[in-house]
Amino acid sequence: MAAGHNTHAVLQATDLTVEVAAHAVVKDGSFLLRDGDKVGLVGRNGTGKTSLLKVLAGDVQPAGGVLLRRGTLGYVPQDPRPDPKAIDATALTRLLSGRDLDGQAVRLEEARLALETDHSDEALHLFSHAEEVFRDAGGYSGESDARRIAAGLGVQPDRVDLPLRVLSGGERRRIELGRALFTDAGVLLLDEPTNHLDKDAKEWLMGFLRGFRGALLVVSHDLDLLDTAITRVLHLEGAKLTEYRGTYTQYQAARRADEKRTAATAERQQAEITRLQTLADVMRRQTAKRAKTAKSLDKRIDRMRAGAVTVQRRGKKVSFRFPPPPHSGRIVLQANGLSKGYGGPAVFTDVTFQVEKGQRLLIMGYNGAGKSSLLRIIAGTTKADAGSFRTGVGVSVGYYAQEHEGLDPARTVLDHMRDASGADDPVLRQIVGMFGLHGEKAFQPAGTLSGGEKTKLALAQICAGKHNLLILDEPTNNLDPPSRDGFAQALATWPGSMVVVSHDAEFVERLNPQKILLMPEGINDYWEDEFLEMVSLA
Repeated sequence: MAAGHNTHAVLQATDLTVEVAAHAVVKDGSFLLRDGDKVGLVGRNGTGKTSLLKVLAGDVQPAGGVLLRRGTLGYVPQDPRPDPKAIDATALTRLLSGRDLDGQAVRLEEARLALETDHSDEALHLFSHAEEVFRDAGGYSGESDARRIAAGLGVQPDRVDLPLRVLSGGERRRIELGRALFTDAGVLLLDEPTNHLDKDAKEWLMGFLRGFRGALLVVSHDLDLLDTAITRVLHLEGAKLTEYRGTYTQYQAARRADEKRTAATAERQQAEITRLQTLADVMRRQTAKRAKTAKSLDKRIDRMRAGAVTVQRRGKKVSFRFPPPPHSGRIVLQANGLSKGYGGPAVFTDVTFQVEKGQRLLIMGYNGAGKSSLLRIIAGTTKADAGSFRTGVGVSVGYYAQEHEGLDPARTVLDHMRDASGADDPVLRQIVGMFGLHGEKAFQPAGTLSGGEKTKLALAQICAGKHNLLILDEPTNNLDPPSRDGFAQALATWPGSMVVVSHDAEFVERLNPQKILLMPEGINDYWEDEFLEMVSLA
C-alpha cells in the first residue's frame, strides 16, 4: 500500500528499565523486533504495558538501559488524539499527512503554477523533482489507499471529507489509527487498537496486521487479535519481561506449564528451608559446637531465601460491588426532541425517549451516529442544539465518559475520590482497592495510570457517588478480562437505572437491557435476543 516499505526496521531494547512515579514497572528488560515479527505485549491492567510503549515510542525517556530504533516508527496510543493544529483539516488530509502526501501535493501544485510563468531549466527541475517525490511516495494512489483504510476501520465514506472537528470521538480515533497504518512505518506500536472498533472493523484490522511486512508490537485484550495476528508474546509481570514463541493460545499453555514448574520449585525450596531451619533450631539448644553449626545453617538459609523462586499470584477473580441505589420517582429520565451537530450536518435530530426506575436502555448505532454526543447531553457536559431533557425526582446521575475527560492528569487517585464522595479517606481507599488500585496507587497522579486503571478510577468514582442512574459510554473498553467479568456481574445484579453504549456483546448479554434506542434515527424499541448479534456491529 505504501510506495516503499521501510526494510530492515529494528527495535531493540537492552536492559531497559521503565519507571512510573519512581516505581519500576519494567526492570532490565531485553528484546528485539525485526521485520515480520508480530509480538503481543500482555499483562494485567497496571503492570506497565502502556508505559513501556510510551518509552519505546520516544514519548518518555527510560530510567535505564539502551534503546535502539532504526527505520520509521508508527505509534498509536490507547487514546489517540489528532494534533490540535490539525482539527480544522479534513479526515482525508489527516490520513494523507501520515506520509506527508498533503504537504507534497501542495509543493507539487506550487511548482506546477510556477512553471506556467517561469519556463527556465531551474523551474522545470523543481517541478520534475516535486513530481518524482510525490510519485515515489505513492501520491497518485494515496487518496484511494487512504479512503480504503478509513472504510476498513468503519468510517463512513461521506465522513472522510469532513473536518476532524465535526467527527465523533470514535471516528477521530479511527482516523488516527488509519493514519498510522497509512504511513510507511517499519515498526508499528499499537496500544489497544481494537478498543473502539466494531466487529467488521476488527476483522479488517486483523487482516491488515497479518499482511503487514514490518515489525509489530501490540497491546490488546482482544484475544482474537492476539491469536490471529501475532507469532510471539512478551509477558510483563512483576517488572519482568518473559518471551514466548507462538500464538496467544500457545503462550497461555506455555505460561501455565511455567507456573506449574515454578510452583513446584518454590515448594521444594521452601521444604528445604523448613528442614534446615528445624535442624538449626534443634542444634542451637545443644552443644556450643552445634550452636556454631546452627549459625552457619542460618546464613545458608538466608542465601536460599534471597535466591528463592517467587510465585506470582495469578489474576484472581475480580469482584466489584455497587451500593444500593437511592430511592427515586417512577420516571428517571425524559428526553424530548434532542438534536446535535458540530458545525457540519446534524449528527442526529428529534430524538425522544424515556427511562423508568430500574430500566436498562442500550443505545445502538454505527460509529458517528451520535451515541456519545447523546450521552454527554443527558449527563449535562454538553448542550443540545434543540430539544430538552429532564431527570426525575430524587435522581442522582453517575456518568462514565469513554475518553476519561473527567479525570485531571495532575491530581491523585484519592483527590478524584474525594470529589466524588464526602466519605472518609479510609473508606475511599477501600473502594479504589476494590477496583484494583491498591496501596500507593491511591497517591499517584491520574495521568500516570494505565488506560485500564483510569477506567477503574472512573468506575470507582461512580461507585462512591451512590447514584441511581448510571450513564455508561463503552465502560469495558480498557478492562482486562477478569475486571470486565467482575464489572458485568456487579451491574447485572444492581437494581438501579442505566443508559449504556457498548460494543461488548458479552457485557450487554450479562446486562440484559429492557429497551434499545437506535441512533441516529432515535427509534425506540424493546430488547429482543436477536439484537445481540448487532451489538458488536453497531
